[in-house]
Amino acid sequence: MSKSLHSEEIWFDGVRIEPDHLLDVPFVPTDQRVVRAMLRLAAVDAHDVLYDLGSGDGRIVVAAAREFGASAVGVEIDQQRVDQATDLAGRAGVGHLASFIEYDLLHADFSPATVVTLYLLHGVNMELRPRLLEELRPGTRVVSHAFDMGDWKPDRRISAGGVGIFLWIIPADVKGTWAWQAGGRRYRVALEQKFQKVDGKAWVDGEPIGLERAVLWGDWLELVLRADGADAAESVFMRCGRQRWQGHGGVHQGAVARRVDG
Repeated sequence: MSKSLHSEEIWFDGVRIEPDHLLDVPFVPTDQRVVRAMLRLAAVDAHDVLYDLGSGDGRIVVAAAREFGASAVGVEIDQQRVDQATDLAGRAGVGHLASFIEYDLLHADFSPATVVTLYLLHGVNMELRPRLLEELRPGTRVVSHAFDMGDWKPDRRISAGGVGIFLWIIPADVKGTWAWQAGGRRYRVALEQKFQKVDGKAWVDGEPIGLERAVLWGDWLELVLRADGADAAESVFMRCGRQRWQGHGGVHQGAVARRVDG
């Protein structure tokens, strides 16, 4: 699909699609194989709350509810499609799990989501990107069919039906300086962050120590520390909140790290 907003022609797989001038994104149904691939990539299950932004005829929402048991909400600006999707959910027997809202997806509240699905244009993805990062909880999965998020690189990418499908895990905000005590030692790290990519420096008992690797997956952070000349590295696992981390495993079990840079 290609489209500049309010352009006169839209093409998808070599076929011209008539644009709806009331909408920023044209309606192009998602192949059912792609729908399942998106939901499997996001590891959707019955514990999830899925929001499909620009839900069209409701097929992603209904599949999430019927095949994976998720509570699912579709946000769609076209009332006729909302009615169509609501009817589809009823006929599929998932009206108790699937619901649809007539609203502008750029302004909808999707903060309750644990999974967000998208089949939008690149420009709309980029407009949504700041809100996804700021309003969704760390660990929330975002899946996009066909269009990426610019320099926010996906955590995973697969192909289905000849089209790319992208997965991002909303990262916790871990930049800054953090300190904690564990095993009778004092730890401190100063981290820089760009989306899920993290780097920085570390100290133990006030002395520099090598930070070989920092891996952030949602709200889980692994720090791999190695002292000069040491044969083995030390892995530190932390569950990251906004102002504190909780240690998991080994001497760091139960340790609490706090920001020390204001």
